[in-house]
Amino acid sequence: MTIGILNGPNLNLLGTREPHIYGSGSLDDLIDELHLHFKEIEMLHLQSNHEGVLIDTLQKWDSETDGIILNPAAYTHTSIALADTVAAIETPVVEVHLSDVESREPFRKISYIRPHCAHVIFGKGFRGYHEAVRWLFERKVKNT
Repeated sequence: MTIGILNGPNLNLLGTREPHIYGSGSLDDLIDELHLHFKEIEMLHLQSNHEGVLIDTLQKWDSETDGIILNPAAYTHTSIALADTVAAIETPVVEVHLSDVESREPFRKISYIRPHCAHVIFGKGFRGYHEAVRWLFERKVKNT
């Protein structure tokens, strides 16, 4: 099984950017944790601050992965192009957010991506990514 982990803008600043909201671990810490806990699953990962790179990666991973974990970050609330891409691909996408977007600023409650995702997890920090991997794995096992 192969899972793609795609992170959007500013997630390269994890660990230093507002740690009271996003935690003190870095993006490298998160990826290392996932590799350690899910050794049987191949994981691709990419972080980009550029919308087009995220779109190109979703399209590419559609044929290369069994599931995609997407944290679109601020693009969640602004990118119809990303939403259109998630709607267009067949690979199941899990939208993940480190913080509880429902309890933050009103604009963060809007997700153009969510209606096209197979599952959504938010407010669980790094554990949300672990939960997303398990969800995709269990879904794959059930469908095999």
